[in-house]
Amino acid sequence: MKPLKKIKLVICQVLSIIFIISIADLTYAQGIKTKAITLNEVADRISIKELIDGYSHYADRRDAEAQANLFTPDGIIEIYEGEPTVTNKPKAVLKGREALKNGFATLKKYDVTMHFNGQSDIQLSGDTATGETYCLAHQFWNENNQRILMTIGIRYYDTFVRSDGKWFFAKRKLIFDWTDRRVSTPRNPGE
Repeated sequence: MKPLKKIKLVICQVLSIIFIISIADLTYAQGIKTKAITLNEVADRISIKELIDGYSHYADRRDAEAQANLFTPDGIIEIYEGEPTVTNKPKAVLKGREALKNGFATLKKYDVTMHFNGQSDIQLSGDTATGETYCLAHQFWNENNQRILMTIGIRYYDTFVRSDGKWFFAKRKLIFDWTDRRVSTPRNPGE
């Protein structure tokens, strides 16, 4: 990484930490009871957020190997239609980086995908963490000479683990909450 780019990255991370600490102080000052947050916890939360965003980035770039490497070697993804329950079992289960890589490679069937991550709720516990993340996924492809758009409301139930100072997914439950599929009418820029 170039020195200037690395300096900019560090500055962004420091500003993020300052922002998070200031929000924590503000909520405490307003009488909202919050627990004290340490710099290590802030760093862990930033690292986990980068992991979550990296997953979406690699999905959109169709880099299945990089996406699979965000998981532990025996990492698991379970795919559900609707909330996981005793009666709603996963539609598919992929275990291990090779199976994950092959599963993620199926995104190549789309012309374009774009994932927008929303809120995340993360609970840290030493070298492990759990969380829930919301995501809107957009997928485009051509079918019968028409461009099709499928938008999917996704949630992830995640189990994270830190290994050798780096956070990984140990398990992801990918939950399709809803899907909207329609013909997309593209517009040229400037129209």
